[in-house]
Amino acid sequence: MEGLSAGVLTLLALIGLVGGIGVAAVGPGGVLPTIGLFVLTPLAPATVAGTAIATNIGTGVAGTVAYTISGQLRDRATRRTAWILAATAVLGTPPGVLVNAHVSKRLFGILLAAFVVVVAFLVWLRGRTTRVAAHPRDAVVAGLGLVVGAASGLLGLGGPLLTVPLLVALGVDALQALAAAQAQSVVIATVGTIAYAVSGRVDWGLVLLIGLPELAGVLLGWRIARALPTRTLRLVLIVVLLALAPYLALRS
Repeated sequence: MEGLSAGVLTLLALIGLVGGIGVAAVGPGGVLPTIGLFVLTPLAPATVAGTAIATNIGTGVAGTVAYTISGQLRDRATRRTAWILAATAVLGTPPGVLVNAHVSKRLFGILLAAFVVVVAFLVWLRGRTTRVAAHPRDAVVAGLGLVVGAASGLLGLGGPLLTVPLLVALGVDALQALAAAQAQSVVIATVGTIAYAVSGRVDWGLVLLIGLPELAGVLLGWRIARALPTRTLRLVLIVVLLALAPYLALRS
């Protein structure tokens, strides 16, 4: 955190708040802290990922508690999906962290750009999905958990980023998908943080600066998800992600 201007620190805190709202309201808000750290700081890719993923511990716990209170995580099928996602995250996240050690800053930017384009597409796809079916089979959920864990470990992302739109695309109710993904996020963030912290790749000052507003954003986003249509928020997120993608890819 040393050497960063007051303006940059303020902007990072604001990004944390907006990211938290996105995490709880639509799922894919967790990419914003990673983008903010990559664009606004001189941190190496491993420290960007380690710091960003650490901010998701508090938000994941808050989201899990919130969706338990509102009842989604008390649903048996949703709880089963959450447990499978969390268990497979233990296996999927460490390989992503290991791969990150071999990724240059240029390649990290390209991977992050490609990822945000994929996420923007999934958010758009989620908005067009109206079919609600039973939760997918356990094997499908397990495979999804492994992939999301690896991607999150590599880029320092929150689990809901990919899990929510993918579950919705598979027919899961949006609120149930959000609830299951919060529980998964706790495990991804904890495992990823430990792995990055062992090698000193977590800036704890920035974790607090981004994580506390992000935590407040999760609680606000939870209320938005339950009370308001999120179509406008999805469209804004899609536009922002697509606008940022070329810059991330070209930034050295």
